[in-house]
Amino acid sequence: MANLLIGEEKKFWKSFRSNEIWAYFGPAFVASVAYIDPGNFATNIEGGSRFGYRLLWVLLWSNVMAILIQYLSAKLGIVTGLTLPQNCRKHFSRPVNLFLWITAEIAAVATDLAEFLGAALGLYLLFGPAMMAHGWSRTETMVIAALISAVLVFVILALDLAGYQWLERGIMVFVGAIGICYAFEIFLVHPDWKQTALYTLLPTLDPKHIHASLYVAVGMLGATVMPHVVYLHSALVQPRRSEVLKQPLIEGGSRRRNYLHFELIDVFAAMNGAWLINSAMIVMAAVAFGHLANPVTTIEGAHQTLGPLLGEASATVFAVALLCSGLSSSTVGVMAGQVIIEGFLDIKFSIFLRRLITIIPALIVIAVGLDPLKILILSQVVLSFALPFALVPLLILTNRTSVMHSFASARRTRIAGWVTVAIIVVLNVVLLGQIALGQ
Repeated sequence: MANLLIGEEKKFWKSFRSNEIWAYFGPAFVASVAYIDPGNFATNIEGGSRFGYRLLWVLLWSNVMAILIQYLSAKLGIVTGLTLPQNCRKHFSRPVNLFLWITAEIAAVATDLAEFLGAALGLYLLFGPAMMAHGWSRTETMVIAALISAVLVFVILALDLAGYQWLERGIMVFVGAIGICYAFEIFLVHPDWKQTALYTLLPTLDPKHIHASLYVAVGMLGATVMPHVVYLHSALVQPRRSEVLKQPLIEGGSRRRNYLHFELIDVFAAMNGAWLINSAMIVMAAVAFGHLANPVTTIEGAHQTLGPLLGEASATVFAVALLCSGLSSSTVGVMAGQVIIEGFLDIKFSIFLRRLITIIPALIVIAVGLDPLKILILSQVVLSFALPFALVPLLILTNRTSVMHSFASARRTRIAGWVTVAIIVVLNVVLLGQIALGQ
């Protein structure tokens, strides 16, 4: 038996070393966009500007949780052939399913609004000053930016018409662009790598501002796992699943198990990539803004401050990164919304129609002059409420042998999953309590 298992593993890793693995990369990278969305820009800038390197450890542990949750979502989709919303409809009662759909839909709408505003803000930072210099008002400029963002998202979504891998690769290009932009920023600021390593591994808070640093840390951790990509990831693996089940078996293994091996690598690579980008955001903010008398706590403030400190190229690259983040996360938000409504209600809904509908709230927000940053913060609060209603069904389903059969989660995985959910829920409650108290 031992020799058989060793032989099976050798066959798997032989396939891993071949070009075959690259065909499986994609789903987790699409999901990873949620971890580097405009909301992360805001929290990471504030964390680095106010507390330097001290909160880097939060990102490390957030990443560990994200890897577990995203893999379980992908695993559910691979094993059952159904998305998380479809599994909820199949295995839970109608009232429970309806309640889960409502919470998921609220989260999806909040996500759509926030990500779309992030894309519009990115365009505004790039071209707004020039337009305002020619007589355009801020509101008019933001409306134009929002409309252009909508067109660009439609173009990205249209890539799916040529095949799912075209859309995946397009989003991966955006993720890569964000990474390159922040690599450039890190090159400019010359961080202290010893401090970076120390505070990545050492959990600590600012001793002079315990409550404030705890508030920001909870905000960073509590908003890490986003409910819409928990639903979405189980759908992203479906096209490859149908292809994998048609392929010859690796001797002694199973098609599903082979795919799970590959998807774990995909999740590990994508989530760690997002972790590095988030860490770069904090490091850049710590070095560039940490010495200032008044900490930079907004996206616009960061953009305005980078130019005088590091040069206009730095400010432009920052805006490009935000634009790429907003466009890709807005696209993923629309995809997640479609998976949610089709899975829970078993109806077909045009993804382009959904994008068109979700433009309206964003245009209203901009037209009445609401602060995009406040909308981003509000969206995080809404997502905090909705998150447990995505994670708990996921864990229940992946723990059931009646659903997963021999692929049901092992005892250690079940414990890790429930501990993760408990931590996230408790921290979200703390975050919401602090916001309610105005702390």
